[in-house]
Amino acid sequence: MKVTLSGKEVELEGEPTKVGEAMPHFKLLDQSGEKVKTADLLGKVTLISVVPDLNTDTCSLQTRHFNQTVDQFDGVNFITVSTNTVSEQRDWCAAEGVHNLRMLSDEQESFGYATKLYVPDTGFDTRSVYILDATGTVIYAQIVPEISEEPDYDDALKALSKALEA
Repeated sequence: MKVTLSGKEVELEGEPTKVGEAMPHFKLLDQSGEKVKTADLLGKVTLISVVPDLNTDTCSLQTRHFNQTVDQFDGVNFITVSTNTVSEQRDWCAAEGVHNLRMLSDEQESFGYATKLYVPDTGFDTRSVYILDATGTVIYAQIVPEISEEPDYDDALKALSKALEA
C-alpha cells in the first residue's frame, strides 16, 4: 500500500491489517520500559492512535486530541503508539501534560512490521487509528492517506461509540 508524505508517495511495509482481522502479535515498550504485547490489550475495547513522531506538530495535535477524549469513554484502552523512544515519549508527556492515555514505544518497529504500517523510507509507522474489540479483532481501521495530515477524529470516535453499544 502507498501513502503520501508531504505529497511524495511512500510505500508501506505491506498491506496493513484490515477490519475483521486479528491484530497481529507485536511487542511495544511502556513508559516503565516494560514489554506490552498484543495479548495485554485483550479484555476491553482498545483505540490505538498511531503517530510517526511525537515531536512534530500533527502528531502532537493527534495525541492531545485523543488525550482530551479519553474521559468521555469508560472501559476503553486508549493507546498512542509512536517510534519515539520511551525517554522521548516521557519527556513529551511531561511537557504537554498528557497523562490520560497510555504511550507505547515502537522504537524496535515490532508493531509497524506486524501491522504493515512501517514506512521503510522514513523509519517510522504511518499515521493511523485502529479500534479493536475485546478479543483483539480489528473493528475499525483508518490509514491516513497523507501522513502529514490529521486523522478523521469524528469518524473514529463514532466507530468507538458504536463498538461500546454492541
